Order: sequence, then C-alpha cells, then structure tokens
Amino acid sequence: MQSEKSFSSTKIGVVGAGSWGTALADLLGRKGFKVDHWVFEKEVKEQMCAGRENTVFLPGVSLSDNLNPTNNLRQVVTGKDLVLVVVPSHVMRVTTEQFAQWISPETILVSASKGIENKTHLTMTGVLNEVMGNSGQYQSAVLSGPSFAKEVAAQVPTVVTVASDDEKAAAFVQRVFATPYFRVYTHSDVLGVELGGSVKNVIAIAAGIIDGMGLGLNTRAALITRGLTEIRRLGVKMGANPRTFTGSAGVGDLILTCTGTLSRNHTVGKKIGEGKKLDEVLSEMRMVAEGVKTAKSVYNLSRKLDVEMPISHAIYHILHEDLSPPKAVHLLMTRDLKQELDED
Repeated sequence: MQSEKSFSSTKIGVVGAGSWGTALADLLGRKGFKVDHWVFEKEVKEQMCAGRENTVFLPGVSLSDNLNPTNNLRQVVTGKDLVLVVVPSHVMRVTTEQFAQWISPETILVSASKGIENKTHLTMTGVLNEVMGNSGQYQSAVLSGPSFAKEVAAQVPTVVTVASDDEKAAAFVQRVFATPYFRVYTHSDVLGVELGGSVKNVIAIAAGIIDGMGLGLNTRAALITRGLTEIRRLGVKMGANPRTFTGSAGVGDLILTCTGTLSRNHTVGKKIGEGKKLDEVLSEMRMVAEGVKTAKSVYNLSRKLDVEMPISHAIYHILHEDLSPPKAVHLLMTRDLKQELDED
C-alpha cells in the first residue's frame, strides 16, 4: 500500500470501459493519477484514443489525457497498487480468470460491478475471492452507492461507499477516489453493501414497470418501501448488518435507481410496463441492465434460504416466465394481510 509521500504516484488500472468504468477512470485521471484503462472492444478503444471520448458508452464527455485506453489486459493489471474492476456481473468470473495470474500480492482489487452470479449466488467480491483462491495475499474492496455515470462525469456532487474487510485498504481506496464532488465513506460490511447495490436493480425494474403502467406515485412509494424490506431480509439472513441498508449503498442507491430516468433497469421495466417483451427491450439496448440477470439469482437464492421476497419473485416471473404486469400487481396486492414489521 502506498505511503503518504508516494500517494500521488499510485499505479492504477481500470478493467472495463462501459459508462461507469469510463466515468470512474476519468475521475481518477482528472485527479492526477495515470490510469491504464482496459477496453474490451477494439473499435471503442480506437475512438477513445483518437477522440478522447467514449462515444458508445459515455458520449459527450471529454476524457482526461491521463487515461491510457488499451486492449491489453495484462498491461492494465500488472504492477498496479489498485485495480478497479467494472465489468458486467455475468463476465466477472471469466475476466478475473484472465487477469488473476498477473495480480501482485500488493494490489488492492476494487469491484464497482453490481450483481449476483447466477450459478453460485456469489456477489462480485465473492467471485473475485474464489477465482483468486482466497489466498489472503491481496486485499479487496467494493465501491457502491447512488451514482449515475453521466452525472459523475459531469462532476455533480455524489456520495458513495467503499467497503472492505481491511480498514486500511478501505481508507486507502477512499483517499484515491475522493474529490470535492465525489465524497466517499468507508464501511466494513462488504456483503451488505454488495447486496444493496445488486438487489436494488431488481426493485428498479419493478418501479419502471409501475411507471410504464401509469400506476402513480402512491404505488411507487409503496414499491420502494417494501422493496427495501426485501433487501434487508435477504441481507440479514446472509449475515449482513441491517443498518447498512439505511445508508447510501442501501436506501440511497435504491431511491436513485427506482426514480432516476438515467437508470437502465428502470428503463427496462418501464418499457415492459408499456407492453413490450423483454427480448424486444434488450435488443434495443447495448448497455447491460444488471437487474435482468440478478432477478434470477435473487429468486433462486431467496428460495434456497427461505426468505420472503414477493416483489423480487414477481419480477422474476415477469421477466423469465411471462407473467403479465397487471396480474403480478393483483397477486401482490391480494396477498394475505399481515403486520408491517418483521419479527427479526
């Protein structure tokens, strides 16, 4: 880990050049760090180098000259103090398997990806740890919170959380990312922070469906409230701190994703609520809406752990079993009546 004296020379690699990965890489570059930035698509890398803009995933943003876009993954992760991984959840494992051999023991791996792997039900740091072998020879952290890439790139005041099992690692990552417009809090509940950032995407699809159906603000408020209850239930069952879900990585991220027009998950839900089928909606999008795949993980995981998550289950059935949104709303509203607060 870098000393105070050499902090400004911290060597950083960013893996992933979607909108969020590009926005964070640009933030670090504008802060003065030299950043090697891995871009999967050759054509995206070429136009980023030529025009200093990611016109595919983050158009309209002039990128820092400190960014070095490249298709060479080995170059990006080798000899780095910090490697930020920002790839879609369904390719986290294969991407990590590709670069694991080049990670040094001193490197801090930071995940800014949100999702739960379908087959294993692992969060993204869980995937990182499994692939890296849980050797304890490197440190990991997760960066999460209510943050749209476009607004971060525009330097809109934003608050996020970095969580790690290692207090010093969390503090280091906090310092690396903090700017006058990007405030970073530290946290020790890695699992809770990741679950909040992942399951909220499923609830955001539900919020979009509500808006697409034109059901109104009462319904949306109820959805967000009960959605937060479901996230907390799952988190508590898995050993997370329930207080985590009252913070920025919990309710903060949930509110943003359920109400913001920049949310891809909300957009997917809205189009489904308007009558489109999932395949049609996804064919119109190049960027990934994580909630679609996470809905399957949450459905299977909650059944395995016997956690009651009726909204999340309804979204799974809408997305993957063709349940109609009006029928789903009726089923949710006519469930057995009960008290509001969980016993735990």
